[in-house]
Amino acid sequence: MAKFLLRYFSVIRTAIAVAIGILISIVLIYVISKTPAESLRQFFAGPFLSRGRFFSIFENACPMIFCGVAISIAFKAAQFNVGAEGSLFLGAVAGTAFAISFNLPPWIAIPAALIVAGIAGALWGAIPGIIKAKWNANELVSSLMMNYVAYYLGLFFVNYLLRDKNAGFLASRKIPEGTWLPQIIGGTRLHIGIILALCFAVGAYLFLYRTTLGFEIRIAGENKKFARYAGISVRKVIVLSQVLLGLVAGVGGIVEILGIHHRFNWQATPGYGWDGVIVAIIGRNNPLLVVVASLFLSYLRVGGQTLNLMADVPAEMVSVIQSVIILLITAEAFMSRWNFKLTRRTVEKEMRAHESLP
Repeated sequence: MAKFLLRYFSVIRTAIAVAIGILISIVLIYVISKTPAESLRQFFAGPFLSRGRFFSIFENACPMIFCGVAISIAFKAAQFNVGAEGSLFLGAVAGTAFAISFNLPPWIAIPAALIVAGIAGALWGAIPGIIKAKWNANELVSSLMMNYVAYYLGLFFVNYLLRDKNAGFLASRKIPEGTWLPQIIGGTRLHIGIILALCFAVGAYLFLYRTTLGFEIRIAGENKKFARYAGISVRKVIVLSQVLLGLVAGVGGIVEILGIHHRFNWQATPGYGWDGVIVAIIGRNNPLLVVVASLFLSYLRVGGQTLNLMADVPAEMVSVIQSVIILLITAEAFMSRWNFKLTRRTVEKEMRAHESLP
């Protein structure tokens, strides 16, 4: 039993952190709300009480999955790159520009727009990686600053090259209807982008855990000195992980445009890159768990919106929950004593079993 608990300690630790965050939210709702029972019902059951709200969970989770998977690849290589927001933004701009400029048949236009967006995101993501590999510049600082550059550069292209002058706000011209991502369920905004997101998550998992390059990324992330001793090029890993981050995030950007907006209309960065950091942390940098974390966070946010509309508790309650969860997950001391006891118990049991052998 101790060996089993030790093996899945990180998953159990994350689940307990989530449970504590939810418990704190329940206490706060009881303190704040005049009708706590109804508020709790709206918060936890509200997303399932409406067809539109239920499918909004999957719709909102789509860009989170893309960015979470992107971030988890970089984090696996111990690269604290937060540039998914910039790659997503520029990928969306590049994909929109391609879709507007070339009115191709849907079976060509959609994959081509995804490829163009992915390339744009990858090139942007490569910059912090190259700077890190060549000059050992801090990737957190460089990627964070480049998010702002991506934002203003993207708006420049939209404003001067793609802008729809008939629109009453800053937006690109409409993308041809044949290039829109098809809806999965009529009457909702849920589109096949969610299927693409799941495919990318599965692909990233197989890449990290079933390929040589993925193995090199994980080894270099865990111990750079050992990776060098084993003949792994750490510089290659640094650049590759951040290129892949940009590629996945760039595809996520154009998927959101083709599936929801049908034109580039972001006048500010949408924040999906930061959501990606949250779900990557909650999902322990495992692409498959990132999917679960994205759906969970999306569920909480839809519940928070329902709570704000149907009860007397502000939607910011969700921010409190996710802050507590992230704080507990990232706190190394949280449940460390239990982990030590499990480790000692497992080692003692294996030693006794070894001593009993003839």
